[in-house]
Amino acid sequence: MAGLFASTLRPVILAASKGHGLRHTAERLPVTRKVVRRFVPGETIDSVLDSVAVLRDSGRYVSIDYLGEDVTGVDAANAAVGVYLNLIDRLRASGDHGDAGARPLEISLKLSALGQSLERDGEKIARDNAYAICQAAQRAGVWATVDAEDHTTTDSTLSIVRDLRLDFPWIGLVLQAYLRRTLGDCEEFAGAGARIRLCKGAYDEPASVAYRDPAAVTASYLRCLRVLMAGSGYPMVASHDPAIIDAVSGLARETGCGAFEYQMLYGIRDGEQRRLADSGARVRVYVPFGTQWYGYFMRRLAERPANLTFFLRALAQRAH
Repeated sequence: MAGLFASTLRPVILAASKGHGLRHTAERLPVTRKVVRRFVPGETIDSVLDSVAVLRDSGRYVSIDYLGEDVTGVDAANAAVGVYLNLIDRLRASGDHGDAGARPLEISLKLSALGQSLERDGEKIARDNAYAICQAAQRAGVWATVDAEDHTTTDSTLSIVRDLRLDFPWIGLVLQAYLRRTLGDCEEFAGAGARIRLCKGAYDEPASVAYRDPAAVTASYLRCLRVLMAGSGYPMVASHDPAIIDAVSGLARETGCGAFEYQMLYGIRDGEQRRLADSGARVRVYVPFGTQWYGYFMRRLAERPANLTFFLRALAQRAH
């Protein structure tokens, strides 16, 4: 089933995630918007902070992502910066800053939302915007992690993160295990002591740059995770795969890794999140918010057959 899903349905869903017409239709359907709440708890800062409070009460950490990518103008990029600065102010006011160890509150940044894809000086604009956000986060005692996007942005993203780490060595970076280059990137950043969120990858990449077979992706993930755990950084195990989660404790013992965390997405395997947190493990939940939820939502459907099944079942129930 998993192989059939990966080879047939997943590419179709990911292609649909880029369709502007489908996006417009889906965003206007009340039934779709209600189902989306499973994965995206709200569109405003107030709504996402309500969900964050529930997660924090259960002992889980959070990473908050303002949804928006591939902005087409400087004004839109500046608007995204404004939302992040407002969010950081609200997080600082909460006083929930933890201790000197892992910060319980984090924001996640997509550089394309900060102007990276703009034709004129896009990389510089994104770097400057990310720098301003990191300055505010540092004052507030909040962590920040730079998200990964499709493979064409990887070189630019890593260059920006290297620059940011000069002044903000605590900044995190997302690496995607399905990219063939990622083992080398893990070796570089683990050796530099960076925080790395390792995920499998959520975009439809060509075989020339990415592993496409699910078993090969899992094997690459475990190779990369071993490198991260043997390094001097802080590994963040972003996966819902039971095979990966089951392997973590053994890898930690084998490599002597004493500090790491699990990461999962809001609305997915909540029971497993709670089980891990109750066992004393650090568990961080990725919580997105905003009106531009369509692309994120479609990538979640493409990741796991269970997510698509949930969506179709919910649509059928609401149709009757």
